Amino acid sequence: MRQHEIDGGTRKAVFSPVDNRARVDAVVRRIGDAIELGLLADGEQLPGETELAGQLGVSTVTLREALMALRQQGLVTTRRGRGGGSFVSLPEVPADDRLKARLRGWSTDELRDLGDHWAALSGAAARLAAERTEPEELHPLRRTAEDLAQAGDAGARSRLYGRFHVELAAAAQSARLTREQVELQSEVGALLCLVLADDAYREEVAERHRAVISAVQDGAHESAGTLAERCVRDATARLVAVRLSL
Repeated sequence: MRQHEIDGGTRKAVFSPVDNRARVDAVVRRIGDAIELGLLADGEQLPGETELAGQLGVSTVTLREALMALRQQGLVTTRRGRGGGSFVSLPEVPADDRLKARLRGWSTDELRDLGDHWAALSGAAARLAAERTEPEELHPLRRTAEDLAQAGDAGARSRLYGRFHVELAAAAQSARLTREQVELQSEVGALLCLVLADDAYREEVAERHRAVISAVQDGAHESAGTLAERCVRDATARLVAVRLSL
């Protein structure tokens, strides 16, 4: 799998058919999560309504309702006339008080359970990537790790953290793992702003991500899996600590 195919794997997961249940909400979450993660670039034009509805497996009516909801959330803008269409609008950093209110909606047991699931996904992805991916195919992961090391605000850091784990699943050449990682970010992604605002932790996470990449590159699948799991478990533990302080 070449570099552009890894990037394509994440995008394919974004635009794959959504679940039959609550399809408008599913489309809103799928595209919204991709925008929050930076998988869709600020200002990027989305596919036309007919094409996008077909890719997501929904009707154009459902898609239009979802796009309306995304516009209300400030995640999409629509331009009329020649050269018009729907365009990605990257959200600003979520306010701490809104994030803390969202975190209060989670019990510590629920956060730990989510962390277990996330660690299992990332660990499996890292192990598979170490077995299946060639060293020269790891550019997206390296780029994201270095972008995280340089990111100045908590919002960008949380998006890059989540993107790293999505790209790790894509490097594992697993469409299902990639989709699950994208969906999981809707539950926990933005909350990481509450722990990644700390510069020292940002640097620690960047080093952890580099270590995962090195293990994947070396084909050390067990080491890669363990490192990825530890990275996620540490982030979850920090979120639990914040929750306990509220």
